[in-house]
Amino acid sequence: MRGLLLRLSGLDADAENAVRVIGFFDRLITERAGLDTLVRSTSELAGCPVGLSAPGQGLSLRADGGGAVTAGPVPAKAVVRALEGGVQVWVARAGDPAPLDDMLLERFAIAAAVLLEHSSVPLPELGDPALIELVLSETVGTAERSRALHLLGIAATAPLRVLAATGEVAGRSVQLRNVRAVLATDIPDVDGRLGVGPLLPAIDAARSWQAARTALRYTSDSEPVVWWEKLGSLALLAEQLDPADIAALPDVKALDKADADLITALEALVATGSVRQAAVALHRHHSTMTARLARAESMLGFELDSASGRFRLHLALMLRRLRDDEG
Repeated sequence: MRGLLLRLSGLDADAENAVRVIGFFDRLITERAGLDTLVRSTSELAGCPVGLSAPGQGLSLRADGGGAVTAGPVPAKAVVRALEGGVQVWVARAGDPAPLDDMLLERFAIAAAVLLEHSSVPLPELGDPALIELVLSETVGTAERSRALHLLGIAATAPLRVLAATGEVAGRSVQLRNVRAVLATDIPDVDGRLGVGPLLPAIDAARSWQAARTALRYTSDSEPVVWWEKLGSLALLAEQLDPADIAALPDVKALDKADADLITALEALVATGSVRQAAVALHRHHSTMTARLARAESMLGFELDSASGRFRLHLALMLRRLRDDEG
């Protein structure tokens, strides 16, 4: 099939090229290509944005020049071919129509009608947990994810966060191994730790879920809720460092020698920014906190009364959390 992927704008409207376009779509039908493949391949052939819209089935697919398939509405200036049941296929070329655009739309529409019948999309009888798993899966196509969102009553372009929780939490959720995944627009109360993924179009929920799990790895008893957007460069470290690398760092090794009370004091220091405020937060006397931090400085080998020292401490504490929770 890939050998037939020629830019339509480079083909003349003669019988030979028309047969090549027909053969291109016939091959997709014969191979029972998925809807993602149909839209992406048609876009590559056309050399411009194309899409398929089936509102009754929750599908609104588009691709640009053979790029990734995403969700999106029919552009205002698109040339549209309507099918039964409200289904539409469209081509949105910036300049003049290519000689074979009419042929492309006709065969695109025929292929869409056939492949919609064979598309392996989730069935209406699936319950919410199974549909949520499909929405969060990184292996399913855009069509399957869009259909699952439709059955959940969520528009593919609606803003959505995915949360990763260790405890019970209200909202549409599913238990995935030892973590509960939650589809949310607001942040609910949770009895446990919570990683908050970025706000993205619902069709990109799998990316928000992956980010939420990263954020969850940075949570602790003193910081039970972590937002992925606030992690900054720490989010990248979660992808690049393995537990053995982190455990070998001198600052982390030094922290491993501290008892739980000292770790709590150090986390309070980086959270509040001052010894006095940390003492207040922990209901400790200022002199007691000062003595504990002096012991920590001796153990760590650097001072904690400067912004750079507290930053170094904060990084070591966060990396330690990351090491202890491999996700």
